[in-house]
Amino acid sequence: MVSALPPFQVLIDEHAANVMAVLRGAVGREGAEDCFQETFLAALRAYPQLQDDSNLRGWLITIAHRKAVDHHRARGRRPVPVAEVAETAVTDPEPNDDGVWLAVGALPPKQRAAVTLRFALDLPHAEIADALGCSPEAARRSLHEGIKRLRKELA
Repeated sequence: MVSALPPFQVLIDEHAANVMAVLRGAVGREGAEDCFQETFLAALRAYPQLQDDSNLRGWLITIAHRKAVDHHRARGRRPVPVAEVAETAVTDPEPNDDGVWLAVGALPPKQRAAVTLRFALDLPHAEIADALGCSPEAARRSLHEGIKRLRKELA
């Protein structure tokens, strides 16, 4: 048999202290007040459709627990503040012109492109393959052959 639900304010008055205690234990003092408000807002929305009033305290504690879980999930997605990063002037590094890039320029076109994309732009093999219009294996092979040739010439 379904009994008449007490007014919502009576529910708050009777169980607010228990809900707050659970939330303080679950999320700490800072997050407990927000979770408390969210708990009672969710309860207020669901209260008119509630069929069984035999365990209203347990029902509220369940809602509070779920709001605490939501709080922890949301906190995990928030950015973490860090100390301010000092600004430093960026300068182009002095080219180590031991003839490396001159030697790269002398490579056959596919090898030259593969070596340049890999070492100048730090692209992975799959992106090199896309840029060259070939398979990743062919791009890897062109890169390997280019490096092998450079080692031979620069040694």
